[in-house]
Amino acid sequence: MPREWIDVTIATELDAGELISRLDDPFVQGAWQDGGLVHLYWPRARWSADQLTRLRETLRRLDAEREFPAIEVEQVPDRDWNRLWVESVKPLCVGRRLVIRPSWESVVLQPNEVEIILDPKQAFGTGHHATTRLLLEWLEETIGGGESILDVGTGSGLLAVAALKLGASRAVGTDRDPVAIECATENARLNGCGSALTLSTQPLTELLDQRFDVVVANLDLQTLLQLADRLAGCTGIRLLVSGLLLDQREELVAGFARTGLYPGQQRERDGWLALEFLPSESCEGSLA
Repeated sequence: MPREWIDVTIATELDAGELISRLDDPFVQGAWQDGGLVHLYWPRARWSADQLTRLRETLRRLDAEREFPAIEVEQVPDRDWNRLWVESVKPLCVGRRLVIRPSWESVVLQPNEVEIILDPKQAFGTGHHATTRLLLEWLEETIGGGESILDVGTGSGLLAVAALKLGASRAVGTDRDPVAIECATENARLNGCGSALTLSTQPLTELLDQRFDVVVANLDLQTLLQLADRLAGCTGIRLLVSGLLLDQREELVAGFARTGLYPGQQRERDGWLALEFLPSESCEGSLA
């Protein structure tokens, strides 16, 4: 008997991968992007008013500065999910050198361009959202060669893979979601990362005996604050964070100051903020 689905269509420029990962709903089965629309899918038997409430709350957290997007809920028959996914994910250029493509799309690289093959599973981060792009661009400028990288909340593994492709010598990606780690592991294989990339659900408390040259964390404000001490304990030279709205800056700066991390540079895009934090011994002349 064909399975019926709930197709939730949201009029938003938010990245489908970002939305589905922040939603953290075990019953949502997939997502795809079509221009200014994001489609999320639940099995009919797993859909309820609770899912809609959680979705609305997540949208408010992710895009509080904008007018609340229109949401349509429709019951649909089973679909050819692979075809829809192939049609929705296209190559993406980020910064000056990075080209992100799914394995089923080919691109002609220009001199000095760096190719990343990314086949998202269950729509974990694809690089489209402003928070991810800010960190990718920052890594492109930061990685000089030979660095060690820690990617906290790695999702698809995109940031860790990008760092290695840009010249980092070693990367560790952690995520509390084992499905995300499965996705990241496959993407690491597609990009030939080998033993240079370690991926696991290992908590940060087990990494405090290590210092990474660059730590990246694309997470929401509350999660960043909860992890502040542990992030400080792993940061050797700099911590790059994203996932923040502009008006959340001061709360995060105050929280991190208590751990000995102080703000350096910052970048903004589409109402989102990325911040650099430096250990106190490195912060002479940093921005307050």
